[in-house]
Amino acid sequence: MSTCPRDRASRLRGAAAGLLTAALAVAAHGLASGTPPVGAASAQLAVLAATIGALAATIRGAGDIRVLMGLLASGQLLGHLMLDAAGHGHESAAAPPGAAMLIAHTAAVALGAVLIALSDRLRAAMSRALRTGMRSSRPAVFAAPLVVSVSDQPLRSALLLAASVSHRGPPVSSAR
Repeated sequence: MSTCPRDRASRLRGAAAGLLTAALAVAAHGLASGTPPVGAASAQLAVLAATIGALAATIRGAGDIRVLMGLLASGQLLGHLMLDAAGHGHESAAAPPGAAMLIAHTAAVALGAVLIALSDRLRAAMSRALRTGMRSSRPAVFAAPLVVSVSDQPLRSALLLAASVSHRGPPVSSAR
């Protein structure tokens, strides 16, 4: 069963969106509380990341930057709410204020959406270039390949020539 290139591209986009959702949530809340989420909180983040990834892989038009930004932003909002509900709050004194955290999340989501969308377009352009290059480098159908074989047997033409030459000579007794 072959997978069409469009399906592979959507799977890559989904994986990138899911991994970015999880990585950004873990990094942001790890920085805010001083420890990364563990236990139930990490399991909830894994389920959230898989859901965002599946949505990014299956939603029509998910390659659009606006759709990706919406998916990634909703993933960050839900991740924030899930981590707060799991008791993984912002206890650290090093936690940035709310406005700084919102700006950092927004910038990371926007940058992530742009990078995912651009990588999708770059993959499509490179695939087209490779397909075009492979098409033009194929030999013509009518050109016969040159076959050179090395063997210890004589060619058939040499055998036919040797068989057509008479090996009969004068009688041995008269030659003496």
